[in-house]
Amino acid sequence: MNTFLILFQGGGAGLIWTILPFLLIFGIFYFLVILPQRKQQAQLKEMIASLKNGDEIVTNGGLIGKIIEVKDSSFIIRSAGKSNLEIGKSAIVGRKPGAEEK
Repeated sequence: MNTFLILFQGGGAGLIWTILPFLLIFGIFYFLVILPQRKQQAQLKEMIASLKNGDEIVTNGGLIGKIIEVKDSSFIIRSAGKSNLEIGKSAIVGRKPGAEEK
């Protein structure tokens, strides 16, 4: 209760000067962290949706392979010769470095 009274002792201007630094910190945090992260997630989601058979991908575990089948929530990839693996779409982090865009 005492803190509430202290905030309002100086009138409305005191409250504005108390809240303003927090608003500025949130604004800076939003534009430097949250907004770029949302943009990056949207690009990754779009890239995963555009993957097709024959594309080479990298998973979050570092596995590199070529897509041989696309399913609803996963991919079947061929890795290291004749190893076929089923990888969830959420495990994809990007295309293989140096893979050509068609």
